[in-house]
Amino acid sequence: MTSLEIVTGAGPVGSTVALQLAVQGINVRLLTRSGSGPEHPLIERRRVDVSDPEALRTATEGATAIYHCIHAAYNAADWERELPAAEKIVLDVAASLDAVVVFPESLYSCNSDTVMTEADPRSATGGKRGVRTALLRARAASSTPTVSVVASDFFGPFVRTAHAGERMVPKVMAGKKIRVVASADQPHSFTYVPDLAAAMIAAAHNPKLWNSVLHAPTGRALTQRTIAEAFAHAAGAPPAKVGVLPAWVLDAVGKVHTDTRELAEMNYQFTKPFVMDSSASEALLGLGPTPIEQAAGETVDWWHAEQARTAAA
Repeated sequence: MTSLEIVTGAGPVGSTVALQLAVQGINVRLLTRSGSGPEHPLIERRRVDVSDPEALRTATEGATAIYHCIHAAYNAADWERELPAAEKIVLDVAASLDAVVVFPESLYSCNSDTVMTEADPRSATGGKRGVRTALLRARAASSTPTVSVVASDFFGPFVRTAHAGERMVPKVMAGKKIRVVASADQPHSFTYVPDLAAAMIAAAHNPKLWNSVLHAPTGRALTQRTIAEAFAHAAGAPPAKVGVLPAWVLDAVGKVHTDTRELAEMNYQFTKPFVMDSSASEALLGLGPTPIEQAAGETVDWWHAEQARTAAA
């Protein structure tokens, strides 16, 4: 019987997971409200609202794994209103299929005062951090097998709304000055999205790793300055020009501007070391992080292709 696996959401994680599965010869059904997503002969794109249990049940019939990569607007209120309910629906449908559900996860629920490992408690409270803690607890309590694969800040193909996304990469490629949050020189872990996707797929295909929280393979901690320099080098651009937007500015603006307040909540990730260790998970998964030189080069190549596509359109 031909295998079928489901991906919900066509953001950077969902798109990358779908493409990697297809390259492995696995039939993929990609579910989004718009029917969007990458094109590949083995990727079937469907318009499905995954918050509709019956629509989801119909669209997932026969699947062995669901990669739940849908998110919500970047604010705590929307997260609390939308994410737990959506995850419960996915978990209930997966239970009827005997399918595993794999989630991309963040470090928001962790205490960042030390190097963060798989064994650390995930118990942060309040705001977006508290929502992530609650989601992890609900997955652990579910009878459906799950795997949560934790990543630090994203970069890579398809990544736009991230610290190392459109605010950084195309500007560095063009030789323009960038401004980063809080500090340019604090150690900070960055996860290459293809490495996260590879870890999610490997975990889905290994029942011994179900019902666990893993860390996506992530290279040595960089800084916002050094990752910008890696993009500049990969692009053959002048050395990156990096300025800093002080954390206190975000805090002040956040008092009167909702979107900035949501960003300022995460200032702690850049005002001190924010480092994730993935060595234990790498051993379990048999995977390692992509070298930064290669990852930066592939990221720059994707942005070049996007710019050419936009210009042609």
